[in-house]
Order: sequence, then structure tokens, then C-alpha cells
Amino acid sequence: MDEPKLIEQAKSGDVQAFNTLVLHYQDRVYNVAYRIMGDPASAADAAQEAFISAYKSLGSFRGGSFKSWLLRIVTNACYDELRYRKRRPQSSLDEITEDNESHALLHSEKAISPEGHQQRSELVDAIENCLEDLPEDQRAATVLCDVEGYDYSEIAEIMSTSLGTVKSRISRARSKLRDCLQLTGELLPVEYRL
Repeated sequence: MDEPKLIEQAKSGDVQAFNTLVLHYQDRVYNVAYRIMGDPASAADAAQEAFISAYKSLGSFRGGSFKSWLLRIVTNACYDELRYRKRRPQSSLDEITEDNESHALLHSEKAISPEGHQQRSELVDAIENCLEDLPEDQRAATVLCDVEGYDYSEIAEIMSTSLGTVKSRISRARSKLRDCLQLTGELLPVEYRL
């Protein structure tokens, strides 16, 4: 994929070139949105909003890392939605009536016993709950680092902040996650218990 050429074609109005970029980055954008939002439907909405926003503002892209620029847009879309939810809390009927299978991506492929599956499911739920309790900026930095695997300088670029701020946010988030997960006690594997 010749990304710079596709970007230039998309800037000149070639929708197919932009669609190629979307196909290349859609999984990554969705994963970041999902880890920040904690809900598949909200993540899909945020990813869609990010791509629409990226298309509309493609003329303002001045070069550099397209991936970082795009991830900054999706991170901001997630922040906007989370701020909106704080102002206008609501519950989804689906969340109330159905079991949420959103953590299926975190499961391994090897066969485990029903008891092991249940324990893993409870641990994944505990991790997701602890992530949701983090402040938005710390959650985003932690997801980008520990889930998506970006290095600190890439995260600083994506989040439009300094390297020191990224390190601080990740350190604080990890400390809060550790404290939160210690409360789950028996769910943690033996090597992580105090």
C-alpha cells in the first residue's frame, strides 16, 4: 500500500483511495475505540465518527504519521462521547437485558475447562471494570500502550501531549489498575496476588 499516494488521491476527492485507507486502519481504530469506550456498539460509533471526521478534515493533514493523526481523531471522538454521557447519563436496553460478550477478543484459542472459562471471563470483566473507572486521559494512554502496543512517543503524538505527561498518565493508571485488581483477590492468578 502506497499510503502517501492514497492520501494525496483522497485529498483530491478520490473516495476509493480513502476507502482503501479505511480498510487498512479500521481494525486498529476500532480496537482503540473499544478499549476506551468499553462497549462494542459505542466503539463502532466512535470509529465511524472518526473516519467521517478524518475524511472531512483530510485537507488539514499536513504530513507526518497518518496513523497517529487518525488515532488522535478517534481518541478525541471517544473523549467527546464520554463527556456527553457524563452530562446525559443513560442505560442501554441491550446492556440491561443481555449478557455482554464484548470480551471475546481477549480469550485465547486453547481449550479450557468450563470452570477455567468462567474464571477467565470474570477476570476479563474485572479488568474491563477497572479500566472503565480510570480517568479518560489515563485510560486512553494505558490502552494505547498496554493493549495496542504503541511506544510512549507515538502515544504523545496521538494524544497531542508531551512525553512526560504520557509517562505520568500511564504510571498513575497502572497504579490504580493494580490497586483495583488487588480487590478482586481470588480472580488474579497466583503469581499476581500479594
